Amino acid sequence: MMSDFALGRMRVRRSGYGAMQLAGQFATGTPPDRESAIGVLRAATAAGVDHIDTAQYYGPGTVNALIRDALYPYPDGLAIVSKVAARRDDIGAGYLRAGIEDNLRGLRVARLAAVNLRLPGDGRVDARFDDQLAAMVAARDEGLIAGIGLSNISLEQLQHAVAGTEIVCVQNLFHLADRTAAPLLDMCLSRGIAFVPFCPLGWPRGQDNPVLTSPVVAQAAARLGITPAQAALQWLLQLAPNVLLIPGTGSVAHLRENLAAEHITLDDQALRDLDRVSA
Repeated sequence: MMSDFALGRMRVRRSGYGAMQLAGQFATGTPPDRESAIGVLRAATAAGVDHIDTAQYYGPGTVNALIRDALYPYPDGLAIVSKVAARRDDIGAGYLRAGIEDNLRGLRVARLAAVNLRLPGDGRVDARFDDQLAAMVAARDEGLIAGIGLSNISLEQLQHAVAGTEIVCVQNLFHLADRTAAPLLDMCLSRGIAFVPFCPLGWPRGQDNPVLTSPVVAQAAARLGITPAQAALQWLLQLAPNVLLIPGTGSVAHLRENLAAEHITLDDQALRDLDRVSA
């Protein structure tokens, strides 16, 4: 049975789609096959996906253009969530406003469901953080975004942010083999904030992936007759009701495999086994 959770003013299906991979390796180029990329996006919304994660700097501009070309005019109820980030040498917070406007133009929308402020990962609460947060609040107050999200943050940064304004989602690295962000997940759950794990199937990709190459995951999945990816995604879904998934893929087959994970049940043995996975 499909479940949903609040993403700011909207409620979205807990299985969404992350579009970053459509910009090719390292999200800095173009898709190997543009028509296939368009097909994946259309297959996602046809399958009921109503939460798509993107960024103007994927490509740059490539992914937002693909989303626009594939889906505009957008289906009712589709939540498009983007992100903006600052470089170390940026002065002032105007670059965040410009980044939001670039996303709006690229996607051809007047307002985004949410925009995540992507932080460098130093975890600091300082004047720079406050300036960036104030820029996000101003964009929300002006109606450019419906909700503010935070990405790659520390618990201290989240605590500081929610004391001053509403935060609708948090995006941090989190998967079976890396649970460092568990305290953030717990705080989000207690406050009704959506928690969106990025790299839900582990990082890096390929032979060094600690999730999809784990013998423990492979054995648990084989016993249940599912794929390792489905086991890893369902494990995340069963952790807490506020977890929203955005696995990325350039393949319709993989998209369907990922979406099917929400209909899977992990039994007690699988949960015990998967809890043994670590990086």
